[in-house]
Amino acid sequence: MSEVFDVVTMGRVGVDIYPLRTGVPLPEVETFGRFLGGSPANVAVAAARLGRACALVSRTGDDPFGEYVHRALREFGVDDRWVSPAGPYPTPVTFCEIFPPDSFPLYFYREPKAPDLWIEAGELDPDALRAARVLWTTGTGLSQEPSRTATLTALRARGRSPLTVLDLDWRPMLWPGPGAGTGGGAGGGVRGGLGAGAGPGAGGEAALRELARPFYEEALAHATVAVGNLDECEVATGVREPHAAARALLDAGPELAVVKQGPRGVLAAHRDGTAVEVPPCPVEVVNGLGAGDAFGGALCHGLLAGWDLERTVRFANAAGAIVASRLSCSSAMPTEAEVEELLARN
Repeated sequence: MSEVFDVVTMGRVGVDIYPLRTGVPLPEVETFGRFLGGSPANVAVAAARLGRACALVSRTGDDPFGEYVHRALREFGVDDRWVSPAGPYPTPVTFCEIFPPDSFPLYFYREPKAPDLWIEAGELDPDALRAARVLWTTGTGLSQEPSRTATLTALRARGRSPLTVLDLDWRPMLWPGPGAGTGGGAGGGVRGGLGAGAGPGAGGEAALRELARPFYEEALAHATVAVGNLDECEVATGVREPHAAARALLDAGPELAVVKQGPRGVLAAHRDGTAVEVPPCPVEVVNGLGAGDAFGGALCHGLLAGWDLERTVRFANAAGAIVASRLSCSSAMPTEAEVEELLARN
């Protein structure tokens, strides 16, 4: 192995199709922009924009959108050597509606099955995964086989080395089960995300949570950092109150728990007893999608830099706020100078 990466992320990649006007429902939109998408891909882009050497482990379709994904990754400085085509499956496309400040419905087109759920354990490079300074995995990677086994294999390969991250990343519409998708697939044209109110119904999602929790528990046993919002913490641990959720995550295995609380900011708690709560950075929200991915990339940057917990979380919060104030996700990821400038203003 000739190169050790600062950050290796694993999981979703695809193409985001966003309206170029906000406040317009999709049936009335006439012009769209095309952007690199998928949370782990965006986290890698965010960390690369901050100067980190990054790579993505994923799969695409063998199609024009797959070619675009490879080109975009390289243009953003993310190594694509472990992004391979997955047979006949098309590269996923995601549409969104943008209704600031807090409604951003997502429409996932991932049928019959997204290529990133075809990551196989036998294709992984265990030496590279062990050597990476950060490995970033996701809860969506646990949703179906063979991605589930591959994600758990990657986590085990780390041997609980520092900065082995599980982003809880709960997307119920991407899990097969009662009321989710069709024919056991991940659902084409499935509506979900912030303010979308769809995907599986309340009863179906409750069943999905019960289905998912053992896989989250197994993954958390191998992770040293857990990151999630209150909904995601509840799925993984059964606990929603922020401080109790942080304790439950630490009890499950990680050394650091990062609990995102929306307008209340972020709680971060370490097993050594250190805990900080950081308020959000005030910005005028344009598109809240992608803010969490910017937060993730900046969190990796701060942890790698050896900053104290409060500085790290404040920096990550500011990075997320910058992306929330912009239209796109991947191309909106800020530089370190931009983040420091916002922090100075606040």
